Amino acid sequence: MIRLKNREELKRMRAAGRVVSEVLMRLEEEAKEGVTTWELNEIAERMCASGGFKAAFKGYANYPASVCFALNEEIVHGIPSKKKVLREGDIVGIDFGVLLDGYYADSAITVAIGKIRPVAEKLLRVTRNSLYRGIEVVRNSNRVMDISKEIQTYVENEGFSIVRDFVGHGIGKELHEEPQIPNFIPPNGKGRGVTLCSGMVMAIEPMVNEGSERTKILEDGWTAVTYDGKLSAHFEHTVALTDNGPEILTERIH
Repeated sequence: MIRLKNREELKRMRAAGRVVSEVLMRLEEEAKEGVTTWELNEIAERMCASGGFKAAFKGYANYPASVCFALNEEIVHGIPSKKKVLREGDIVGIDFGVLLDGYYADSAITVAIGKIRPVAEKLLRVTRNSLYRGIEVVRNSNRVMDISKEIQTYVENEGFSIVRDFVGHGIGKELHEEPQIPNFIPPNGKGRGVTLCSGMVMAIEPMVNEGSERTKILEDGWTAVTYDGKLSAHFEHTVALTDNGPEILTERIH
């Protein structure tokens, strides 16, 4: 069942989205050569403690940390570690969400550490652009698969591949709600999926690989990596559909 949000619920989700944005902006600033993903997670946890909000991921399905990191060939759900030191030329995905006043918000960015290779620069640009292209399709009477098609077509025309094993999702009182938001058209999918309407809130999150879309999970049971060891990038926003079109609840304000 899709849970439409009313004006009061959207107000609470905007507040949660602002918190997510603030934490991600801080983590982006601190993500520099020589810093560990463990240290970045500690920063987020201190911000949670001082701000009085709850990290969405910590304890979710027994996930042990507040932030998910994805370094280079990692796609999503990497666990922070004192051994994972950021180096010049790395790219690192940072995925963070909060629970505030009964409602969730969720967002992700991928950050360049110093000077990165041209293919990595293009991968980040294309993945970020694909997110915003998908958001532009979030309009009343469009359908979920219109978002999927827009993202997939753009990414593949740019020479990259879309991850099939993870998708976006509805969000609100629960971290994961209906409907699922694939970043691709399922090969045997029928129709165009659920019709979009005002009050829907969704986390749209393209995950884009340099090479093959195939993935595998590491022995920690969480970290998803590219099967061929090539780079992956991930960008995500929590987006509400209003009568005036899409509203990004987790937009970074610089």
